[in-house]
Amino acid sequence: MTRDWILSVTCPDATGIVYAVTGALAGIGANITGSQQFSSPDSHQFFLRLELTAPDSVGPDDLGSSLAEAVDRFAIELRLQPAESRTRTLVLVSTAAHCLNTLLFQQSTGRLPIDIVGVAGNHEVLRPLAEFHGHDFHHIPITPETKETAEAQLRSLVTDLDVELIVLARYMQILSPDLCAALEGRVINIHHSFLPSFKGARPYHQAHARGVKIIGATAHYVTSDLDEGPIIEQDTIRVDHNHSTADYVAQGQDVEAAVLARAVRWHAEGRVLMDGHRTVVFD
Repeated sequence: MTRDWILSVTCPDATGIVYAVTGALAGIGANITGSQQFSSPDSHQFFLRLELTAPDSVGPDDLGSSLAEAVDRFAIELRLQPAESRTRTLVLVSTAAHCLNTLLFQQSTGRLPIDIVGVAGNHEVLRPLAEFHGHDFHHIPITPETKETAEAQLRSLVTDLDVELIVLARYMQILSPDLCAALEGRVINIHHSFLPSFKGARPYHQAHARGVKIIGATAHYVTSDLDEGPIIEQDTIRVDHNHSTADYVAQGQDVEAAVLARAVRWHAEGRVLMDGHRTVVFD
């Protein structure tokens, strides 16, 4: 019997990395079934993602031990996960349902390799949708006066539910710099791609008033720089003068939901590697 694993490598670019890693894996009987790599000419970093099969008798400690020499030699940042693992995910929402609905549906059909361990919102509006899909809803109201207390509740929820990933599914609250730092690389956000042109409320209405011809969305990791974290995925669709404001909103929401779902899936599958302020995304 065998077990499938996903292994990712990030390190300074050098000669012999692939040879050292794959040789070590072969030495314990692992078979590589998929491989992708990239050498960045800008950062001089090397990125490798391997899909491999190993005997059931080989566990994570065995894989780690076999790679220890290569890790030390090449200053490798190593990430290893069972291929069948499902990322424990907390979804944060406000009142818009489109992104949450897509995440819930795609998880239920197996398209997303995540376990949604809870949905939390600063409004109660989406409780029925979450509970319809069998997920607990946690109401964490936020005002300027209670923001610190609310974030403490959120931190406790993350700890209690053993959360590995947080998804801001049109969550209309700004996380504090301290919380962003504590959860670095574990929070994904979605927003329309009009920024910085149409900031603030009703961006699609602003875009319609200006006759925008392209609607898009961006999914990115959250940092303390609002909406400027490393980008994971983007997409666009065309609109024209025949489209009403309602059309802009509806089509924009479709793009947002699709882009966010792809970003979450790629993160959960270990396809997203950090390259400074950029990402390397293996398909």
